[in-house]
Amino acid sequence: VHCDDQARPPPDAPLLFDTTGVYFRSDRAPGRYVCGVSPPAHADPDVPAAQADFPVDCDLFDDAIWPALASRVPPFEALKLTSCWAGLYEYNTLDQNGVLGFGHPLHPSLLFATGFSGHGLQHAPGVGRAVAELIDHGAFESIDLSR
Repeated sequence: VHCDDQARPPPDAPLLFDTTGVYFRSDRAPGRYVCGVSPPAHADPDVPAAQADFPVDCDLFDDAIWPALASRVPPFEALKLTSCWAGLYEYNTLDQNGVLGFGHPLHPSLLFATGFSGHGLQHAPGVGRAVAELIDHGAFESIDLSR
């Protein structure tokens, strides 16, 4: 999306998730942002992972993304959709958070650090420390990630 309003978030704005699940982040060019939301379960198409051509619902921008962004960031009332796409979004279906820790029923020494989707790079420093603490000390020490 593009926003001409001069009061827009800066090019180095961090990723922001709204409580509705809508997110945006800077595309590093002035006024350009990447934004999105997962469709509701009843509207999420069942597409095989091997299929490269996903159906795109660009109406989701007008129906869900734009209203949430405009209420969160007033200059985004002037957003203009420049392109849209659809793709896979990896997460666990229990709570949509990553999975970290031991617990495989057949391989008790297997350590999981997975399911962070596009947030993996942002979570990497903390997850790396947590994995090191689990291996070295057998428990989380710096941050309690046991839940």
